[in-house]
Amino acid sequence: MLQEINELRKKRRAIILAHNYQPGPIQDLADLTGDSLELSRKAKDTDADVIVFCGVRFMAETAAILNPQKIVLLPDLEAGCPMADMITAEDVKRIKEQFPGIPIITYVNSNADVKAESTICCTSANSINVVNSFEEASEVYMAPDQNLAKYTAKHTEKKVHHWNGFCPIHHNLKVEYVHEARKKYPDAVFIAHPECKPEVLDLADGVFSTSG
Repeated sequence: MLQEINELRKKRRAIILAHNYQPGPIQDLADLTGDSLELSRKAKDTDADVIVFCGVRFMAETAAILNPQKIVLLPDLEAGCPMADMITAEDVKRIKEQFPGIPIITYVNSNADVKAESTICCTSANSINVVNSFEEASEVYMAPDQNLAKYTAKHTEKKVHHWNGFCPIHHNLKVEYVHEARKKYPDAVFIAHPECKPEVLDLADGVFSTSG
């Protein structure tokens, strides 16, 4: 199968991108690995005609937005992100009616139609800078991840309203799991992603995005 993949890759002038969350064998055959936005940006610097994105739907959508001249293929069309699907474009329209004039800052881990209704997008790495870039605004609204919003709110003087979405994996990481891991590995450094709950982040030695 690997030979067939390589032949097609060469014939179609394709590049295979694999998200950090993909299984090892998928990452091994990929040309590039990384987080979703990082991969989409890297794809712009290649001369490939086709992008095969091994990830979920919003990642392939982002790659298509940033690479409009390339064909973007998603191997599994049913590969969705539960958090991204917790908010719709209609929801964002209602938010804008409820909070007129307030910047709507949407996490890049969202579907394309939701991004289109937003003021600006942010990543987990730059959310604080994006929020603080609205110098004239005293309030902002962040969607869809409530935990990223709460983390960002601790690093700004602005009032941060938020949607109540979450990543099920990160959201379900409990404080007791951290305590158990620390007992088992007392010398280990504990790092966490901003999508985790605030009480988990409070225990972390460092808080980082997927790309570090």
